[in-house]
Amino acid sequence: MSGVFPVEVCELLCSALPQAKSFDEAMGVIEQARSMMLGEGMMTVNVDATMPHDPPGEVQLKRVWTSHPHAYPVGGAKRKTRTAWTRQLIEQGKVFVGEGDQALAEVFDDHARIASLDLHAVVNVPIVRDGRCAATFNVLGRQPRWQEHEIAAIRLLALLAAPHVVALAAR
Repeated sequence: MSGVFPVEVCELLCSALPQAKSFDEAMGVIEQARSMMLGEGMMTVNVDATMPHDPPGEVQLKRVWTSHPHAYPVGGAKRKTRTAWTRQLIEQGKVFVGEGDQALAEVFDDHARIASLDLHAVVNVPIVRDGRCAATFNVLGRQPRWQEHEIAAIRLLALLAAPHVVALAAR
C-alpha cells in the first residue's frame, strides 16, 4: 500500500460518515475504513471519566465504542495511574505508539488478553477538547511494527472520529 488513502476508503468515509445518524454508526464507518486499510485488528474509543474526587494523578477511562465487544465491551473502565503513557497521551496530548509484545506489557495491565487476540502493536491518539485530552482513539494491529503511513492513517481516522466523540462526551 502506498502512503495515500485508497480511493475506496475515501469514498466510504465521504459518503457514509456524513450520513451516520448515531455515534455507533459513525464509529462503525470509521472501523470499516480502518479494516480496509490496515486489515485485522481492533479499534476502541475511551472517554475520560475522571471525577474530581479521584486521587490526584489517576485517570479513569471508560470505553464507549469497540470493534471487539466480546473481549472489550462498551462500558468497560480502566483506572490508570500516572505513568509515561498517561503523561504522553493524557497530559501532553501526544500520540503514543507501542510496538511489540514487550512494549504493550510495559504499558497495559491487560497485555495478556491483547496478546490472546493476536494483537501486537498499538496507536493511541488523544482527542483533545478545550486544551485537554477528553478521549483516546485506539487502534491495535496484528503486526509488531507500524509503518509511517499506517500511523498517519490512524491519526486521520481519529480526527474524523473526534467531532462524534466530543459530542458524545458532552452529553
